[in-house]
Amino acid sequence: MTAYSLLDLVPIVQGGTAAQAFANAADLARHAEDLGFSRYWTAEHHGMEGIASAATAVVIGHVAQATSRIRVGAGGIMLPNHSPLQVAEQFGTLDALFPGRIDLGLGRAPGSDQRVSRAIRRGMGGNGEEFPQDVLELQGYFADDPKLGIRATPGAGADVKIWILGSSLFGAQLAAMLGLPYAFASHFAPGLMDEAADTYRRNFRPSSTLDKPHLMLGFNVFAADTDEEAEYLATSQQQAFVAIRTGKGIQLPPPVRGYRENLGAQGNAMLDQVLSASAIGGPEKVAGELAAFIARTGADELMLTSAMFDHQARRRSLEIAAQAMRAL
Repeated sequence: MTAYSLLDLVPIVQGGTAAQAFANAADLARHAEDLGFSRYWTAEHHGMEGIASAATAVVIGHVAQATSRIRVGAGGIMLPNHSPLQVAEQFGTLDALFPGRIDLGLGRAPGSDQRVSRAIRRGMGGNGEEFPQDVLELQGYFADDPKLGIRATPGAGADVKIWILGSSLFGAQLAAMLGLPYAFASHFAPGLMDEAADTYRRNFRPSSTLDKPHLMLGFNVFAADTDEEAEYLATSQQQAFVAIRTGKGIQLPPPVRGYRENLGAQGNAMLDQVLSASAIGGPEKVAGELAAFIARTGADELMLTSAMFDHQARRRSLEIAAQAMRAL
């Protein structure tokens, strides 16, 4: 059985608040736990009106407190924004509070535009080039490596599962070299998915952490009781993607009937590309497209994601997705 997990960017809907987004995140994670999802991840984004997960470690603590079994973590922490010691302390704290349940996915992108990135990294000078060395330093803090000369407290000896994230071949190569699990962001950047998966599997070196490759692929699921309703609900995310690609990030808008028909050729082509790793439809269609994606990619795990304006509709979408995954 292919494992299935949930990525939640904690969307702030138009007319809503961050407080409501956090309440929805806790409720969604409890629901995912009951539905058999393996893990709940959120991700570090900054300067985006519609995403409430900027203080990622804090959100993870909030969700972990609201659940009891599901693994909770970051997909991911953008490591160039932080010192490895700070990350070790934060996630060591989370592991001490919620032992054996914390994941730490690491990315080398800023999670923001250049202006916001400069504000975050003031005085740090990080640009992602140090990413491999920072990963090794972070591993050293968790392993309580005396050569570092500093002991992370909390952090030393923490049971935090590290993943490498990516949307290019760089992360695939690094994850393979270090013998770590790898998560590819095919839910919004599917272009290099097949090549990255092959690179990771072909070059994987077993480690004390992992004896064989473990590949997770991002996949969007917008499910409802009918194909028509699912297509309608998916337009909230589609509007948000178009807004981001045109430099105008927005809070998650309500769905619009006929949105794709009125979008125009250029906008539709962009959405077809960025959302090509997606299933939009009723239970039968979603089950078929999930099965086809797994058969084509051989993914060990899917990280399912979607943003919907209506929270109850999103809960229902998770139910349909989980039912489809269990049937496989």
